[in-house]
Amino acid sequence: MRRNDTTGELAWYRCWTPCPAGIGDLVRVVGRRWTVEANFQAARGHAGLDEHPVRRWNSWHRWTTLAMLAHAFLTILATVMNDAEPVDDVAGLLAITLGEARRLFAALAATVTITSDRVLAWSGQRRRHQHRARRAHYQRREGLQPSNHPQDQ
Repeated sequence: MRRNDTTGELAWYRCWTPCPAGIGDLVRVVGRRWTVEANFQAARGHAGLDEHPVRRWNSWHRWTTLAMLAHAFLTILATVMNDAEPVDDVAGLLAITLGEARRLFAALAATVTITSDRVLAWSGQRRRHQHRARRAHYQRREGLQPSNHPQDQ
């Protein structure tokens, strides 16, 4: 049982363990509850943990795993960036949060540009492949030569 210092509200927990546990262990487990809830809240806000329309268990499991992986990635990214750039009062910088790490990653990932020549080459290769596939389909279906079909001209 615990009492809120400001409101005087009482909160209590009922615990059961298959083997005896000390009061220190129980208090430690109860205290971890807030860490777990804060992590779920952060994962919902930054990694989209709550954005999956649950229809099947498999798809929910995959989505949750991906969201948790994204949350872990953002946490590690923020930690590494904070270690690389120490926070001090002189520079006037706050520590990098998960939200800031997410925004930085999105901005840096978006700066990787593909040249127009590469896009046009990809489009040409794709259209050549589609043309060959269409011609083979028409030949197989109708026994026509590609030049005899109106869509090939």
